[in-house]
Amino acid sequence: MSPTPQSPPLRLGLTGGIGSGKSTLARLLQARGASVIDADAISRRSTEAGGAAMPAIAHTFGPAFLAPDGALDRQRMRDHVFAHPEARHTLEQIIHPLVGAEIQRQAQASTSSCLVFDVPLLVESPRWRPQLDRVLVVDCSPTTQIRRVNARSGWDATTTEAVMRNQSPRALRLAAADLVVFNDADDLALLERTAEVLAKRFGL
Repeated sequence: MSPTPQSPPLRLGLTGGIGSGKSTLARLLQARGASVIDADAISRRSTEAGGAAMPAIAHTFGPAFLAPDGALDRQRMRDHVFAHPEARHTLEQIIHPLVGAEIQRQAQASTSSCLVFDVPLLVESPRWRPQLDRVLVVDCSPTTQIRRVNARSGWDATTTEAVMRNQSPRALRLAAADLVVFNDADDLALLERTAEVLAKRFGL
């Protein structure tokens, strides 16, 4: 059902821990007509060579945090913020306003009856919940997260666990959810059937 001036689109927040399958579910909902606004992808683009965040990052952190092509040296920055938590806040102050402006632009341009905001740090950021109609959490066991990230990115368990500790605890994500998809099985067909059910529920 297409939105009308009297019927604004459903604003669905989608989140989940690293390796949960959140991005896969987002793609499946997009294939069924949802407009997916990927906060992580917008953030990454802002730190590519020529990205909107790079002048301020270079000024604040120095040239050592730039890759040879002028993009952010992600591994160096990742190591830095793990060792210096205050640096994460500084980096977020640079990137988050830029990401927020682009999210707003994409939302206003959408004509779908369902806007899916794919936000890894939705639970961590208190500004998000008031902007959403519902929150959908994709969940799986920590063991599954570690296995998937190793297969996808080649990270060892120690690196993945460090990222997991910097995300919201699993219990906190689940407590914030209106809907939960438990995605512990590596079964794309099952996730596709789930996406089909959700798409109908969301009016797609």
